[in-house]
Amino acid sequence: MKVVEEIKKPIFKEMELFEKKFYKSMSSNVSLLNRITNFIVRRKGKQMRPMFVFLCAKLVSDGKVNEKTYRGASVIELIHTATLVHDDVIDDSSYRRGFFSINALWKNKIAVLVGDYLLSKGLLLCIEKKDFDILEIISVAVREMSEGELLQIEKARNLNITEEIYFEIIRQKTASLISACCAIGVSSVTNDNEYIKKIKKLGEYIGIAFQIKDDLFDYGSRKIGKPIGIDIKEQKMTLPFIFCLNNSNVKDKKWLINSIKRHNKNKKRVKEIISFVNENGGIEYAKNKMEDFKTKAIEVLKSFSKNKYRDSLEMTINYVISRNQ
Repeated sequence: MKVVEEIKKPIFKEMELFEKKFYKSMSSNVSLLNRITNFIVRRKGKQMRPMFVFLCAKLVSDGKVNEKTYRGASVIELIHTATLVHDDVIDDSSYRRGFFSINALWKNKIAVLVGDYLLSKGLLLCIEKKDFDILEIISVAVREMSEGELLQIEKARNLNITEEIYFEIIRQKTASLISACCAIGVSSVTNDNEYIKKIKKLGEYIGIAFQIKDDLFDYGSRKIGKPIGIDIKEQKMTLPFIFCLNNSNVKDKKWLINSIKRHNKNKKRVKEIISFVNENGGIEYAKNKMEDFKTKAIEVLKSFSKNKYRDSLEMTINYVISRNQ
């Protein structure tokens, strides 16, 4: 967490004010909703996405932000929170960040409605102030996130995900939202299309590196934010697994497919898959790919003028691939 606090230094005041504005943006006349949103706010995570909004805005504006920047950060966090609430229902997950999830405490029906409410509040925040550029950026991101999730489900059924399809899935389901954060930050302070285009690409590279790091957690040796082997149990095709599948002989390939299709709930078999991937270059390959995207992100970042906001963004990129949760 010390690294995150260091990253936040140039936007500390903005993040403090943002928290107040964000809480206000969720307010409702329904007391049940207010109780739930208060629960959400008190259990906030690192708030990396609003941080991207403020850092990218300040990167291109000599350190200035405006009310539109705050609205953009609130919209991003509302949409992101809505997706997390819905994800917990879909995954039947009872915990989020070490606490009970909304669906565990208030049941699925209320959780889905809360997610819908947060999504609508985010969209209305754009419409009320006629921030149609932000509305377009976030709407495209939500569409891509949904398509990415559905494409992953479709391909997982047949276990026919190529590396090319894998990268398209994670670009949509993970990188699109981080890309939107960066674009909204810049769009809130300038209409420069060249800046917006470059910053979108920066967010995309960071998001892809972030997801590969998440993939690697599945093959770790200790528990972190998510249980080891959970992607295997859920039949998710991660980069280390895809590499081994595509580079195995016929016998091993058959064993891998059979294992993830029919024995993905068997703890012993899951451990065997993890060992196989570790021993056959899957981890090393994924780490190299992650480093490639880190390098691409830093190259884009260095096309912007050097300042403390660029330094914080570079620190963020390094944090994304070195984090342990």
